[in-house]
Amino acid sequence: MLETFRNAWKVEDLRKKIIYTLIMLLVYRVGSVIPIPGVNVDYIAQQVSNISMLNMLDFINGQNFSNFTIFAMGITPYITSSIIMQLLCIAIPALERLQQEGVEGRKKIAQITRIVTIGLGCIMAVGIILGLGSSAMQRGADANFLDYLMVFIVLAAGTSLTMWIGERITENGIGNGMSLLIFVGIIASFPGQVISGIQSVINNPMKAWFIPVVIIGIALLVVGIVFVDGGQRRVPVQYAKRMQGRKMYGGQSTYIPIKVNSSGVMPMIFAISIIQFPGLIAQFWPTSGFALWYGKWFSSSSWVYMIVYALLILAFTYFYSSISFDPVEMSKNLQQNGGFIPGIRPGKPTGDYLKRINGRITLFGAIYLAVIAVIPSAILAITGNAAPFTATGILIVVSVAIETTDALDAQMMMRHYKGFMK
Repeated sequence: MLETFRNAWKVEDLRKKIIYTLIMLLVYRVGSVIPIPGVNVDYIAQQVSNISMLNMLDFINGQNFSNFTIFAMGITPYITSSIIMQLLCIAIPALERLQQEGVEGRKKIAQITRIVTIGLGCIMAVGIILGLGSSAMQRGADANFLDYLMVFIVLAAGTSLTMWIGERITENGIGNGMSLLIFVGIIASFPGQVISGIQSVINNPMKAWFIPVVIIGIALLVVGIVFVDGGQRRVPVQYAKRMQGRKMYGGQSTYIPIKVNSSGVMPMIFAISIIQFPGLIAQFWPTSGFALWYGKWFSSSSWVYMIVYALLILAFTYFYSSISFDPVEMSKNLQQNGGFIPGIRPGKPTGDYLKRINGRITLFGAIYLAVIAVIPSAILAITGNAAPFTATGILIVVSVAIETTDALDAQMMMRHYKGFMK
C-alpha cells in the first residue's frame, strides 16, 4: 500500500487529489474537536457510555458525539437518507426512471438525497435535544429557548457540512468520501481504546495474559479480512471467432470476476444506522414504553440485537448485490458480443447460471460480514466484559484502506504509469 501511495505521489494529477483529500479530512478532524457551546460535555459522555444507541452513534462518528462537537451526528443522517432513496428507487417507478436517465438523473437523485439528509438531520437533532434534556445544558434548568435553538442549528449545520466534505472528497479526491470520513473517525478513536485497555490491565494485573490474545486476534482478523476482500470467483468466458473483411476477431478467453465481498462495509454501516434510528427517535419520549422496550432488547449485549443486526446485514448485502450485479443484463451483453460460458447455453440459461453463482457467493460474504459484526457483542454477552477492540472498526479500516489503494491503482493504470507495471 505504501508503494502505491509513493508511486501515486509522483503523478501530478494524483498528487493534487491526494493533497485535496488530506486537506478535507483535516477540516473534518478540526471540526471534530470544536465543542458546541453551552452544553455539559461530561454529562453527555456519561449518557453515551450508558445508552447503547448513543454508543453506536459515537462509534460511527469517531467519538464526536461523546465530545458533542459540531460534527456530533456526523454522516449518520446521510447514510439513512441514502438507504431510503435506494429503496424508494425500487418502489417508485418515477424515481426508477430517473435513476436510469444517466448522469443527469443521478444528479437529481443526489439532490433529493441531500434534502432528505437535512430533514433527517433536523429530526435527529430535535430528538437528541429532547432526549438529553436540560441536564445536558451548562445552564441546566435555566436554559432558555435560544440555548436549545443554538444547539439545534449547530447540529443541523454540522450534518450539512459533513455531507458536503464527503461529497467533495468523492468528486475531487481519492476514494469514497463517506467511507473515508468513517475511516478517519475510527482511526482517531483507536488510541483511546489502547489507553483504556492498558489502564484496565494496570488496575487488574490478572488480565495481563489477555494482551497477547488481543494482539493475535487483531492480526488474525486483519489477515482474514484481507484474504476475503481479495477473494473472487472467476467465471470463464469464451468469445467465438468471427470474420470482418480480411481479419478474424474473437477467439479470446477471459473471465467474469465476482468478488466474495462486493458490497464492502456498506451493509454493516447501513445496518447500524437502521438500528440506531428508532432509538434516536425514541429520545423524543425517553420514559415511554417504546423507549424502555427498545433500550432493553436492543442494547449491545442483547441477543435480539445481535440477531436483528445480523439479519439486516444479510438483507443489505443481498440488496447491494442485486443493484451492482445484474445477471440478465450481463448475459445479454455476452450474447451480443459473441461470448459464452463453456458448457452453458447463451441467453436465459447463462443469466440463471450467473444468478446462482452470485447468490452462493453473496451468501458467504453476508455470513462473513455478520459474524465479524457480532463478535464484540457476543463477547460482551458471554463474558460480561466489553471487547478491547471492535471487529467492525477493524473491518471498516482495513476495507476502506484496500478500497482506496485499489482506486489509486486504477487511476494509475489509466495513466499507463510505468511504476505500477513493474
